[in-house]
Amino acid sequence: MDRMIYTSMSGAKATMQRQDTLANNLANVSTVGFRAELAAFRAVPVEGSGASSRVFALESTLGYDATPGPVSATGRALDVAMKDGAWLAVQGLDGAEAYTRGGSLDINAEGMLTTRGGLTVLGDGGPIQVPPNSTVSIGSDGTVSAMTNGRSNALGRLKLVTPEAPLTRGTDGLFRAADGELPADANARVQDGALEGSNVSPVETMVAMISAARQFEAQMKLMQTAESNEKAASQLLSMN
Repeated sequence: MDRMIYTSMSGAKATMQRQDTLANNLANVSTVGFRAELAAFRAVPVEGSGASSRVFALESTLGYDATPGPVSATGRALDVAMKDGAWLAVQGLDGAEAYTRGGSLDINAEGMLTTRGGLTVLGDGGPIQVPPNSTVSIGSDGTVSAMTNGRSNALGRLKLVTPEAPLTRGTDGLFRAADGELPADANARVQDGALEGSNVSPVETMVAMISAARQFEAQMKLMQTAESNEKAASQLLSMN
């Protein structure tokens, strides 16, 4: 009887975690450069005397879908879409280098090139400073240029990296490498005046959420069945 309870309980918990992941993906269906989060689970035996035949379904190392999202033209000079496997280096709130596919850039009040979320964009030589009253353009190789008084000056090059191993998503939504900072890739390219959208499919995600809801209901019914069987067994024993 307890085996049925363990199976249904761990299954219901895993389904709830999967539902949370799907809900987060659906909430970011319109987030620029978002990578769909993947849910993974593994079976872990319960430790303890007499419990070796029981297992829990535990959340495993989470990954992400590396499939590129759709690229749409915006015509905005500070919008860039990273091509192929390139990522843009930014400075996270913790001060460490992190990476994103969100290429909607802006210039803050101090003249620093930032993301729309206010994170400092890193160049090959550090943050990129934009002169006041200048028109900024970004080349296909990530070179940032400013047109001031009819003269074009190169301000630096966006730090673009191409990781060889999958990155790890942090709680802030940024990605980081296991070995720390990655070297700049001179062959990485961007598409200016365009943005990469989220790679989340809203239809597939909704279908998966419905399926997860039905799985959760089935697990709860299994627990109710176990409770009914336990009551029936107790009544039979009391009659004897």
